[in-house]
Amino acid sequence: MAYIDDQGRVTVEVAGQWPHEDREQIAHALGLQPDQVRVIYPAIGGAFGGREDMSVQIVLALAAWRLHQRGIDRPVKIIWSREESILGHHKRHRFVIRAKWGATNDGKVIAADVDVIQDGGAYAYTSTKVLANATLMCTGPYEIPNVKVDAYSVYTNHIPGGAMRGFGGPQAAFAAEGQMNKLAEALGMDPVEIRARNVLKEGDLLSVGTPLPKGVTIDKVIEKAAEAADWEHTEKGWQRPDRTALEKPEEPYLRRGIGFACGFKNVGFSFGAPEQCWAMVELHGGAEIEEVVLHHAGADVGQGAHTVMTQMAAEAVGVPIEKVRLIVSDTAETDDSGSTSASRMTFMSGNAILGAVEAALVKWRHKERPAIATYQYRAPTTTQYDSQNGKSKPNFAYGYVAEAVSVEVDIETGHVRLLTVVCADDVGKAVNPQLIQGQIEGAVVQAGGYVLMEDFQEVDGSVHTAHLSTYLIPTVLDIPERVESVILEYPDPIGPWGARGMGEMPFIPLAPAITAAVRDAVGVWFDEFPLTPERVLRGLREAGVQ
Repeated sequence: MAYIDDQGRVTVEVAGQWPHEDREQIAHALGLQPDQVRVIYPAIGGAFGGREDMSVQIVLALAAWRLHQRGIDRPVKIIWSREESILGHHKRHRFVIRAKWGATNDGKVIAADVDVIQDGGAYAYTSTKVLANATLMCTGPYEIPNVKVDAYSVYTNHIPGGAMRGFGGPQAAFAAEGQMNKLAEALGMDPVEIRARNVLKEGDLLSVGTPLPKGVTIDKVIEKAAEAADWEHTEKGWQRPDRTALEKPEEPYLRRGIGFACGFKNVGFSFGAPEQCWAMVELHGGAEIEEVVLHHAGADVGQGAHTVMTQMAAEAVGVPIEKVRLIVSDTAETDDSGSTSASRMTFMSGNAILGAVEAALVKWRHKERPAIATYQYRAPTTTQYDSQNGKSKPNFAYGYVAEAVSVEVDIETGHVRLLTVVCADDVGKAVNPQLIQGQIEGAVVQAGGYVLMEDFQEVDGSVHTAHLSTYLIPTVLDIPERVESVILEYPDPIGPWGARGMGEMPFIPLAPAITAAVRDAVGVWFDEFPLTPERVLRGLREAGVQ
């Protein structure tokens, strides 16, 4: 909805991920100064990157502004139907990745040669940024001494690709983790054991020639995921659980298997993008602090960011959570706190809140009433890829995740059912464990749809899956029987209270874990997904599985 507020500003109330970025783009499009535009975000869930690009904001603002110029001050509202949303919003990028990896007989990966081709669609949008992430992550969280990656983004006559939960990470992980699982099979090794022998540790170099930031825990995450999924750590290394317990002799057409995969994902903006976050804290009261007012622009898109901000402000000041009041997601009341994306909001807002509280408490101790302070947290600097040698310091923090899954494949219909998922996720510090569990479970359901069901079809520029009758998404009948969330707390050295971001991480390794489990069940590798019944049945028939 858009209208002219009592200060004469074009005001847009809309679901989004970065209010100040929306304000800048609206002002630019309408030829206005930024302070003539106000953007307010209600706390509406379901973003997942889909609101990083503009959709209705400029059109709404233009309509309200033109009516105002004609002496009509009435609000304007737009409601997109589901069909319009599917047609109008960007999509996760399609990728074609060709990979050739080499390893020694004892399972040490020594070389990776990867070609990455990304379908950017009709407009670039965030394509080059997504490609940069995929380029970094297509060799996985592994120390590989010899790496060659050629990556391309191409324009096509398709709906533009854009940000989607994982931002290039899931596509890259599908290739990297698939290679690790195939190497393990070729060498007769356990999939957990081969990972344990190759994962990055403190001081190891990424493919871009620089070490990971301190706080590398992928080895611990793999260990905890394996233990929770009943792997055994023997003298010979990790050994997977006995699969015979999964079988159903009375239903021979149902084949069951288990799979494993892991991943990592940046926390915060990457590759030289300026990364900062603003917060303001007001302390009100007399002898004691009676109210804390927190101003912050960060959007809550269903992940509970505003709840976590309230918790962190209360903890930093040392008051009950009931004494904290939020003024959030309104460009007229806040400065720029950045985007709710890149799993950054807890990390960045927490550091900004800590800085603002510290400054406000100094004023409070000097008897200022109210004590008001602002703080802008600036994350460590990152760098772009060097155009000559490919080196980069891509990110200042990471999150780490590993997943073990079991599946059931009906060889008569090709239907794949996700049975169980164990997800071990290092969150640094669990500020709100219940919200973290919700993020893990939600990511598993969403990624399950991505891997098994969601098949967006375009033919000659025409979308053939513009309705939920043709573009299938998971229902309650498609949710795994069990999702076990293993929440790990290995503090990040620069995170607030040690916290890391985690919203995208559980999504990333699920696709390769599922395809590994399908291979374990029926003996067929699938290098393309979604694993629709048609695709699976065709693969089974070509492999002679009966």
